[in-house]
Amino acid sequence: MRRITWMLTIIVVFGIVMTACGKKDAAGVVKDLDKVVTKLESYQTSGTMTLYTGDSPQEYKVEVWHQKPTYYRIALTNAQKNVTQIVLRNDQGVYVLTPSLNKSFRFQSDWPENQGQVYLYQTLIRSILSDSSRQFVSDKDNYVFDVAANYNTHALVRQKIWLDKENYAPKQVQVSDAQAKVVVEVKFDKFDFNTKFDDKSFDMQRNLDAAAQDAKGTMLEVDENGMLIEKVPSADETGAGTDEGSPDAAANGQGTEEPSTPALSEPFGIIVPTYLPEGVVYSDSKAVEDSDRSIVIQRYEGAYQFTISETRAADRATSLVPSEVVDLGFTTGWLAGDDLQTLSWTIDGLEFRITSDNLPVTEMVKIASSMQDQTGK
Repeated sequence: MRRITWMLTIIVVFGIVMTACGKKDAAGVVKDLDKVVTKLESYQTSGTMTLYTGDSPQEYKVEVWHQKPTYYRIALTNAQKNVTQIVLRNDQGVYVLTPSLNKSFRFQSDWPENQGQVYLYQTLIRSILSDSSRQFVSDKDNYVFDVAANYNTHALVRQKIWLDKENYAPKQVQVSDAQAKVVVEVKFDKFDFNTKFDDKSFDMQRNLDAAAQDAKGTMLEVDENGMLIEKVPSADETGAGTDEGSPDAAANGQGTEEPSTPALSEPFGIIVPTYLPEGVVYSDSKAVEDSDRSIVIQRYEGAYQFTISETRAADRATSLVPSEVVDLGFTTGWLAGDDLQTLSWTIDGLEFRITSDNLPVTEMVKIASSMQDQTGK
């Protein structure tokens, strides 16, 4: 009897050990992630980012290309307005491209090393590695980490990260505020490790030209060498039954003329922030007529004093901006100045600036975010 009991005990213990060997705990996964991010050469990913900061959720299509050590291409497209902005980093610096305006800004910056983005794989993995109080669960297909959010704002406190069990590719991210409310969510629909890119894939002018063509109806692809290639959609892909410029097309009102960009002097709607810091009130506003365009300036007073200017964004060539790149979530802005600071960004063909000598940058970002789901065209 004792012998049978002893044998049963051995069998049970052996079964427990074998079951445990098939599972990884948090320490084992973290060790693997450290190796993955250290050996990471390149990747390409895409997904949907949703911001819950305004009156209604705002969706953005996100595409990220990365090649070691510091080449990045990030395309953010507003799903409702179909406007794309590209953030590019190569050997010449960091660029913010707005293809619809043929506009680009260049920065001398170590972005994104100096601030994380929720859609960057390295940022997600490093946040897991650096949080010693991380929480970990394992479901059928994913490893799920709950860790501290290390973004450039105090409004984002925690984040939940889903990683595929097979290869540690990101599946989903939810970033929450102090009240545990989800503020930012990213769902990845594609993630490819070790993508082959060519240097031209991160060339500023090549990306600006190709993205401008894409805005006119040309689709972008990456060939086997990582080169950007352009492909004009067929009639089936566009839904058109006749060639543009043909008599039939003209008769149907299709034509070949491209939509024109509004003139700088054309009027626009005024956008006001729906968020103001505590103790701040609206003071007044005025229109200033420049030589070729109108500028509307709003003034706010109280605990902080600042102005918000709005004007039509001018079409300009690449210019070097002595400022810092700031991730606004819905787009990329740039911060300039020391004692008097200005946060600038462009969206929907409009250029905005928040200027103040005492308003914290975190508050500037909140104000900018509260303006993003409105339209001033």
